[in-house]
Amino acid sequence: VQLQASGGGFVQAGGSLRLSCAASRGVFSTMGWYRQAPGKEREFVASIASSGRTYYADSVKGRFTISRDNAKITLYLQMNNLKPEDTAIYYCNVRVAMTTTNYWGQGTLVTVSS
Repeated sequence: VQLQASGGGFVQAGGSLRLSCAASRGVFSTMGWYRQAPGKEREFVASIASSGRTYYADSVKGRFTISRDNAKITLYLQMNNLKPEDTAIYYCNVRVAMTTTNYWGQGTLVTVSS
């Protein structure tokens, strides 16, 4: 399974970006986004189950929306009202259905200026 993340870039505070993560193949249960800021550990951002149930880190609730298109095997993250503290490399992660096997994408950089 290969995951191709895209959509990162440079944006001013208050702006928006939409990240995408396209999988080459597979059926996945949980799909999610994580991020890693410079000098910090990777942290959970949001996830979506196969049922459509979503989970968010407190820091992004109300600003980010995670979604998935199973037909396209693609995960999305709509990020609104971005803040400088959202600056990080964003990674997608997927879990293969009925297994504990996880895959990571290569990451896409989001930079938010103040």
